[in-house]
Amino acid sequence: MKTVGIIGGSGFIGSHVTKKFLTEGYTVKVSVTDIRKNEKYQHLFQQKNSDNLTVNQLLVEDLKKLKEFISDCDIVIHGGTPFQLNVEDAQKELFDPTIKGTENFLEAVSENPGIEKAVLIASVAGWNTNFPLPAATKTATDTFDETDMRFTSTESHPYAQAKFIANQTVLEFLNDNPAVAFEITTVSPVMVMGTSLSDREDATSTGVQFLIKNNIAPDDFFQSLYDSDVHFAIVDVRDVAEAIFKAATTKGLHGKDYLLSSES
Repeated sequence: MKTVGIIGGSGFIGSHVTKKFLTEGYTVKVSVTDIRKNEKYQHLFQQKNSDNLTVNQLLVEDLKKLKEFISDCDIVIHGGTPFQLNVEDAQKELFDPTIKGTENFLEAVSENPGIEKAVLIASVAGWNTNFPLPAATKTATDTFDETDMRFTSTESHPYAQAKFIANQTVLEFLNDNPAVAFEITTVSPVMVMGTSLSDREDATSTGVQFLIKNNIAPDDFFQSLYDSDVHFAIVDVRDVAEAIFKAATTKGLHGKDYLLSSES
């Protein structure tokens, strides 16, 4: 029975990933930022094979603790970067944990000889920080896939910029380390929607779904989406979890970065 460490494994996407690996018979370690807030992860113990689950406190900015967390893992999945749209300090709340967390993750897995596969749960923002608007000169009816040039802009939301920079950090690591002993695969989903496994009311993903379904605009950003009737590319959270599982358990995917989308 192999051990998988899932950083951020109690979040919206992470919970479905945790459920998938537990169902498939893996030993699963999940990291949370605050072990005292058990309401954010207690739902995981309601899943099948939850006796194979442990939960640990971890901040990805703490390299020593990160190395300890993955020390006995065969597979490591990094989905622990924040998804926040309303921020007061973008550097502290988004850029530092997203970029430094990615740097630490790459260093930690590089120094662990037992790691077979590392999977990063990135974002469509790693390809297009203008999302949900089309990239550069493209229109809403144009296709965008992994053969297109990545697009970024300093006018994009800080969350998108942070995810783009983190993705560039991975690409630079792959370029500078062509002979690592493990495989790195990245998955970059568009807007992820679906049913949450927890009853948390503070999750950004479920909050966005509620706003869109009910046509509520708490700020100028959401109002602009409605005013422009923006086409949102979406993907089901269960499909994202399935893709992450396949990326983690399929050999020969080193260096790949897959855009995950379903419909508009």
